[in-house]
Amino acid sequence: MGTDKEGQDQAMNQETPSIVDLSVEDLDALFKRAMRNSLILGLAAALVLLIASNWRNAAMMMTGVLISVASIFEWQRLVRVINARLNNQKTPTSAFAVVLFFVLRLTLYAGVIYGSLKCFQGSAVALLCGLGLAALAIGFEVVRLLRD
Repeated sequence: MGTDKEGQDQAMNQETPSIVDLSVEDLDALFKRAMRNSLILGLAAALVLLIASNWRNAAMMMTGVLISVASIFEWQRLVRVINARLNNQKTPTSAFAVVLFFVLRLTLYAGVIYGSLKCFQGSAVALLCGLGLAALAIGFEVVRLLRD
């Protein structure tokens, strides 16, 4: 009876996809699709805001979307460096630069957010929705990948 249960557990583990088993190419494709989806959804939402509200809110949305897409790109570069370290591969010579620019761009993004709030004087909710598109797109891609 114990072996029956173990056999079922092994069969279940073989059927369930694991995010740990993703290749570097799969991760790159995931990030690229997430960037593309964020841009498409963001442009559509900004267009709707432009028509329904005003240009200020559309500009706030696009600011958030552009920061989201740039953030996904930064995470993609950071994941490559981390994967190289975890797999005991030779890390890119620019590993320090990737980490340094990641931190510097976070500071830059904070400045862009502050500047857009002051200059555009649009809705902060539109900005937050644009910023949230990155998390939404990555989450959608991960669920889609695990489901397949």
